[in-house]
Amino acid sequence: MSHDHAGSPRPLSARPVRGLSGRVRPPGDKSISHRSMILGLLSVGETVVSGLLEGDDVLRTADACRALGARIVRTGEGAWTISGVGIGGLRSPDAVLDFGNAGTGSRLMMGVVGGHDVTASFDGDASLRKRPMRRILDPLMLMGAEVVSQAEGGRCPITIKGAAEPNPIEYRTPVASAQIKSAVLLAALNAPGETTVIEAEASRDHTEKMLAYFGASLTVTPEGAHGRRIVLKGRPELSPRPIMVPVDPSSAAFPLVAALVVPGSEIVIEGMMMNPLRIGLLTTLREMGADIVELDRRIEGGEEVADLRVRASTLKGVDVPAARAPSMIDEYPVLAVAAAFAEGETRMRGLQELRVKESDRLQAVADGLAANGVDHAIDGDDLIVRGGAGTVRGGGTVATHLDHRIAMSFLVMGCASSKPVTVDDDRMIATSFPSFSPLMTGLGADFA
Repeated sequence: MSHDHAGSPRPLSARPVRGLSGRVRPPGDKSISHRSMILGLLSVGETVVSGLLEGDDVLRTADACRALGARIVRTGEGAWTISGVGIGGLRSPDAVLDFGNAGTGSRLMMGVVGGHDVTASFDGDASLRKRPMRRILDPLMLMGAEVVSQAEGGRCPITIKGAAEPNPIEYRTPVASAQIKSAVLLAALNAPGETTVIEAEASRDHTEKMLAYFGASLTVTPEGAHGRRIVLKGRPELSPRPIMVPVDPSSAAFPLVAALVVPGSEIVIEGMMMNPLRIGLLTTLREMGADIVELDRRIEGGEEVADLRVRASTLKGVDVPAARAPSMIDEYPVLAVAAAFAEGETRMRGLQELRVKESDRLQAVADGLAANGVDHAIDGDDLIVRGGAGTVRGGGTVATHLDHRIAMSFLVMGCASSKPVTVDDDRMIATSFPSFSPLMTGLGADFA
């Protein structure tokens, strides 16, 4: 699998089609895939994973776990076995841990290293080197980790010398961020005593659920109106557990929105994660009038999942509250595409976090809408889209800025617009959704 975006861009166009149909299982959830590698590393014995997302980001986390001492073997498509070394059993890696484009993997692994008596250097591609890491390093330093070196502003490349005896701390996260919370909890696994993380606004809770599933002792209680207090007892004995990775809602979003906007479509998406902290997009689309029916709700790997039947729908504009942003932060680009086909105005509030993703995603979405004749405005941190009641001109070329979600969102637009939509490069789609093109064309999309 290619690890870089070197070479020349590879444009891809989506042409308008009618009637997408079929059953699909999009890739496994990225958050759970990263964490299954890490918890496999921190358990003693064999963790067996199925449905793993085999995108570049997750493979970088697997490489880092190997460098820290785990034995990791791929046994089939999406099937992996991780032989871990247990909490306290890590060794210092020989080489720099290169995370490519993986923000999640690098930040979680900084937590793991920060709580262990090892020294490791973290780096990645040009995009990862721009992303702020200070907010991860701050709590780790309070726990006793040392930042040996860092690029300006707490950015990669960063070398961390972990704490041999991490201090248990009480930490209030400055923003709702599952990555900060998870880094602290992962570091705290090797701390004697109790570590507390307090969130004013609850963020994704996969780390807590998976830690509990692997046998960690932790309690989660409400804090204030929307917050959580998480208390973790350090130095548990984690036991390997089988993991069936649920389908990533952020990936399922693309075929889901395509089926809603392409006339005459009916598809089934299998095994999608239904964690309430991840389905803000589903809630929003239903408010817009989307015909989405849940079939067979069940539990897999500690998470609720369901099959979804999705039919083409007449959508109407809605107001999306800022409070919903944490549960759908990655889905705004594709929601903007759905809004372009809706009747009336959709206002998405409080999108400041989108300015520090793989690209300035807010600006990139606005530029893509402009290129395809969609009436829109940015008002502060709000994005306003005035839909064309089922028609979008299309015909534009969208600058993706090496951002996989921008690329996939506008290819979805091209499936239903009047003229084809082209993205300037599709190579980075492999980081999160390697099977995107074949999956979409299997449903009836026309990419060229």
